Amino acid sequence: MVLDELWDTLSGASGAALACCFVVAAVALRWSGRWSAQGAAARTRQRQRAGLESMNEAARRFRLQNPDLDSEALLALSLPQLVQKLHGGEVSPEAALFTYAWEVNRGTNCVTSYLADCETWLSEAPRQGLLYGVPVSLKECFTYKGQDSTLGLSLNEGMPSECDSVVVRVLKLQGAVPFVHTNVPQSMFSYDCSNPLFGQTTNPWKSSKSPGGSSGGEGALIGSGGSPLGLGTDIGGSIRFPSSFCGICGLKPTSNRLSKSGLKGCVYGQTAVQLSVGPMARDVESLALCLRALLCEDMFRLDPTVPPLPFREEVYTSSRPLRVGYYETDNYTMPTPAMRRALLETKQSLEAAGHTLVPFLPSNIPYALETLSTGGLFSDGGHSFLQNFKGDLVDPCLGDLISILRLPSWLKGLLAFLLKPLVRLVTSLLLPRSAGKLWELQHEIEMYRNTVIAQWRALDLDVLLTPMLGPALDLNAPGKATGAVSYTLLYNCLDFPAGVVPVTTVTAEDDAQMEHYSGYFGDIWDKVLRKAVRKSMGLPVAVQCVALPWHEELCLRFMREVERLMTPEKRPS
Repeated sequence: MVLDELWDTLSGASGAALACCFVVAAVALRWSGRWSAQGAAARTRQRQRAGLESMNEAARRFRLQNPDLDSEALLALSLPQLVQKLHGGEVSPEAALFTYAWEVNRGTNCVTSYLADCETWLSEAPRQGLLYGVPVSLKECFTYKGQDSTLGLSLNEGMPSECDSVVVRVLKLQGAVPFVHTNVPQSMFSYDCSNPLFGQTTNPWKSSKSPGGSSGGEGALIGSGGSPLGLGTDIGGSIRFPSSFCGICGLKPTSNRLSKSGLKGCVYGQTAVQLSVGPMARDVESLALCLRALLCEDMFRLDPTVPPLPFREEVYTSSRPLRVGYYETDNYTMPTPAMRRALLETKQSLEAAGHTLVPFLPSNIPYALETLSTGGLFSDGGHSFLQNFKGDLVDPCLGDLISILRLPSWLKGLLAFLLKPLVRLVTSLLLPRSAGKLWELQHEIEMYRNTVIAQWRALDLDVLLTPMLGPALDLNAPGKATGAVSYTLLYNCLDFPAGVVPVTTVTAEDDAQMEHYSGYFGDIWDKVLRKAVRKSMGLPVAVQCVALPWHEELCLRFMREVERLMTPEKRPS
């Protein structure tokens, strides 16, 4: 009876009016959210401009007071050379800071904030530290007292951190001077670098190209000469993509080799595929120096969950010939002509130097990518991830990810059934897992890792050489070419340390051969990739160096050998 009366009421004019009210309320809420997000963007950009103006003014003032300072000579120093001169008193920490501060941004929009208390810290930095006086840049997710870590999301705007993250505290204890936060893609879940708060970061080699992501601001800043050393994070290639695209070196360690305590993120508690903290710099020796500094008693004391494994110098400095596994393609993402040539030339140089090269391809890579990795990252169907976007604008760099995740459950189930044979990775984004299914997935990841390690051991390998995606893609293309993460994401799933070393640049012949590129599947991602890497002559191309878990020193030793043999030009002119 009550239901009949309610139905009659809703069927009449009052029902139509009520429906209109609902529609108006929904539209008003949506516009309210947009206004709020636009307000957050205006405030962050105002703070960004003010910070950069303050930094430029401090650098200008120092330059006027020190007219004889040879800035070009200082910037030309490698990090180890800079450290030596800082310790010897030939270069002051002020000179190092303000020389690099003067170089910041250079048209790439890579810096989000100036950590102004660095000027105070200059006089307090411990002289005995391994990084005494070294200016260090930080990906925006590294919390820093008094500073926002927005991740490009409006809900994090105006929420300054209460304390420094552990690795930032350790850097300071080692005498380093953190001086800027750098830009990230919105939510950090992209290998591009753009967000509604700070805008698009561009590649220092070519402004129409992406710097990579999610540590894209770091890649652009270091690649343009604005920082000698930076820290990034990597859960699918986020250190390695920017390093490759911007022509620098970067290392993704085993997930718990460096402390993650105090990092800002979008999703907490996801442990199937784990995040790593790692260094980015112009050369491999700088990465090794950073690890030496961070792997110290201070870090082990501040974060007792990190294994107390100091840097093993004897492994890094060893000169014994290596037994190197390699593959030219993972048969999932067809390498571009420049990628294939980079791999083969590096292989030949290693063989000529006395190392043994052995063909090796980890088993069942599509399963590792489509079921294990993507399934682990989105075990709840993206529900936790989406909470970050309520009332916010969505940046184009995320491609169709948010739209797919926002679909109603019934439609996700239908699409998962229909798309499974057709679209790579997508079906794992659609369906949430029960706790039991998640435990099964985590066990499968464990078993897969054991299988690959057994393959590795059977061939008695020391390290592995693989292609690395490159050259840099066009802006906004990474979000439309998700499948191309295959060369990096595999080693997050396996939790193997992996680093990137630039070894060559794109030639006219490489560019011309892209006309015949088709990919392995001929799907939309292959077509986007083909278009996005064209017109890239002169851009850097890298290779990836991999080792077994907890063997970061061996990975760096291999990277150093590759760097020594290939020695490309690392910085844009």
